[in-house]
Amino acid sequence: MQTKPQGTMRRCKGWLWAALLGAGLCLLPVGATLAQRTEGDRAQAQGAYQAEVVVRNQTDGEREKAFTRALAQVLGNVTGDDGAAQRPGVREELARAEDYVEGYDYRQDEGVSATGAPSFQTRLVVRFRQQDVDDLVAMLGLPSWPQPRPKPVLWLAIDDGSGPRLVGLGQVNAARSVLDAAKSRGYALGLPAGTAAEQAAVGAIWRGDTAAIASLSKRYSPPMQLIGKLQRGDGSWRADWTFVDAGKVLSSWQTSSVDARKAMAGGAEGAADALFRRYAKAGTAGPPGVYRVRVLGIDRADDYLRLAGYLDGLSIVRRITPAAAAPDALELDLELASGISGFARYVSRGGTLSPTPAGEAGTEAGIATFRLGAR
Repeated sequence: MQTKPQGTMRRCKGWLWAALLGAGLCLLPVGATLAQRTEGDRAQAQGAYQAEVVVRNQTDGEREKAFTRALAQVLGNVTGDDGAAQRPGVREELARAEDYVEGYDYRQDEGVSATGAPSFQTRLVVRFRQQDVDDLVAMLGLPSWPQPRPKPVLWLAIDDGSGPRLVGLGQVNAARSVLDAAKSRGYALGLPAGTAAEQAAVGAIWRGDTAAIASLSKRYSPPMQLIGKLQRGDGSWRADWTFVDAGKVLSSWQTSSVDARKAMAGGAEGAADALFRRYAKAGTAGPPGVYRVRVLGIDRADDYLRLAGYLDGLSIVRRITPAAAAPDALELDLELASGISGFARYVSRGGTLSPTPAGEAGTEAGIATFRLGAR
């Protein structure tokens, strides 16, 4: 399904804050393409198991590559780990991302560039099967940031040269980039109502008084605050951030960019990292280490070479050391990036190796046993 936005956008003029209150667009740097969202029914990612990626065209090859990028994004959402795609074993699964796809749609965003010329950007919106993605996370032993996730309150003050002002619910467009960045990391941020008392708290934000902000935020749940002050400097924007959980500072960091949107988005990224470090649970595939395995069905040299080539191609396997050989069986010490249960789940999905039930001939207590499949 494809939809086109109706109408075009006008370039922002005037002070940054005034434009933010009106449309939230002047955070774009000069020369950037402005995209307008379509009203009504439109394809868009919703939830942790869906993702949007930009594509150049709608060909099969471009779509397959986009599936890979989308699955990497979803794994980051589901686990909370922005580096999930680089963990052992994930690369092979990303290559077969299409196997996890439940459905997809295209969306074309229309806008106007700084020169006034129309511009178009096509996005692929991909929906993945939740159970399959959860099984993948468990199989590879990836850490998991459990659902449902907290919704911290964003206390953001912006100074565009006319003095700092608080971003409340009435100015949601001013914080759009940081709110969207949080969603892309699998959680959400809330804004304060913007009452007179809260507006007066800008001074506390500017001087870094986290205790005052935490006290003012007691009316909201949960007791988590992302506190940021964004100001314009010499040719760029700088944001100072602090993340507070139950009155305790978990992390402080700084972001900067010539694009105010990017400087703001860095607040959501830093908060996600802090929450992941605090609340993520270890995977269930078992700890990494060296495990002894027995492989049945090794009848000739070709079988050994096929097994060695298969294991060598698994990124979850870091090192292979032959340990013992017997008629029709081979014992190996495998250094694994996750536990033996994760390895068993991983190999059982293909036809090369399959776990052997306990009690079957050739099995031995304490040694995980597998059988080499027929060629």
